[in-house]
Amino acid sequence: MDQKTELIRKQTELIRKQAEFGISSLPEGREPLVFVEGKGMYVKDLDGKEYLDCFGGYSAVNLGHCNPKVVKAIQDQAAKLWHVSWDYYNVPQTELAEKLAEICPKGLKRSLFSNCGAEAVEFAVKLAKKYQSAKGKLGTHIISLMGSFHGRTSMAIALTGQGRLKAGLGNYVASGVVHAPAPYCYRCVFGLTYPGCNLYCAKYIADVIKYQTQGEIAAFISEPVMGEGGIIVPPDDYLKEVLKVTKEYGALYIADEIQSGFGRTGKLFAVEWYGVNPDILVMAKGIASGVPIAATVATEEVANTFTAADHTSTYGGNAVMCAAALANIEVMLEERIPDNALKVGKVLLQRLQDLARKFELIGEVRGKGLMIGVELVKNRKTKEPAVEQTVKVRDEMRKRGILIGKGGTSRSVLRIQPPLIMTEEQANKVIDAFDASLRSVG
Repeated sequence: MDQKTELIRKQTELIRKQAEFGISSLPEGREPLVFVEGKGMYVKDLDGKEYLDCFGGYSAVNLGHCNPKVVKAIQDQAAKLWHVSWDYYNVPQTELAEKLAEICPKGLKRSLFSNCGAEAVEFAVKLAKKYQSAKGKLGTHIISLMGSFHGRTSMAIALTGQGRLKAGLGNYVASGVVHAPAPYCYRCVFGLTYPGCNLYCAKYIADVIKYQTQGEIAAFISEPVMGEGGIIVPPDDYLKEVLKVTKEYGALYIADEIQSGFGRTGKLFAVEWYGVNPDILVMAKGIASGVPIAATVATEEVANTFTAADHTSTYGGNAVMCAAALANIEVMLEERIPDNALKVGKVLLQRLQDLARKFELIGEVRGKGLMIGVELVKNRKTKEPAVEQTVKVRDEMRKRGILIGKGGTSRSVLRIQPPLIMTEEQANKVIDAFDASLRSVG
């Protein structure tokens, strides 16, 4: 058996075993690739073929694959101490909490670490409700947005504003959540156009509270830029207008920066674009460039309402993961990674806008920094989602050695969320492949 045949056999066998022994978590299955190595912007499969990664592990690998400084931090800490219980202190955890207080938006100071974004969201909601309880309020409801995505655990999936992700779960999905229309200007549920709409979707939240709650609101939660929902970038004044409404009810603002944080949009945190300060901020993914750690960071006032044993996480604040996050943040600041995301993102957005004038299949291009969505439609007037073409374009890009994602509430948005170390040369390579892929699909 020659080497090529053996590699094909090995890949086929790995995929078969995954199907036999794993539980499928993707409705359309995984793409037929087995990766064994990654460095910088590239990942390599069993066959040795390299792919330019423009999806970054669901917008997580912000510094690229296996950044040397992060790798060394993991190796050094793993050789010293892996894990101790919450009954004791460890050095990297304390240093990371201090660093987050230094770099987070104004007022955010106190951190609790967990393993993933969904877990951090669960804690954020619990914290908001404890805060309202300490104020003598019920805090029965959380307001989230239609089309949002906040995770897959019970409260996180309740917050998620996509019904297809809740199918078959019955009463597993937690109650006490109401959803308001998202600032999805391309598909405005009210049929209005910005700025003539006068931010009606933001003002409408007053009616959501009036008619769907008892007026006891613990928090409003949103992704400053919505990720899984289709890379939805709100108008600049949207969040300020929403908080005018929700703050009247004493609601806290929880910013879910799991995808948009750590330089992804051209600022360290996406909420910085909008001139508001969250009471609680949730982060994961990019905090350690794909290493599994998350954090919930709150103001002093909010954090102080938590008492002993209200919440903990066995592996939250693990010494190795915290060391990785510290190294990641150090590199991000020293090398001005958010600035690069903004610069290269402008190149991608401009060239994608050029393609939109060339291909009727492109309904809208939107994004900030290197968090970019391209929505495909069968007809620009009706905006009918081009679901099949979205899959085909993604597959054509893969054939050309470039990995991109897809998403959106209608599954017709191509997601370009590469590591933030991307060069302009690599960005132009992506657009050239995108052009060829669109032509191929027709």
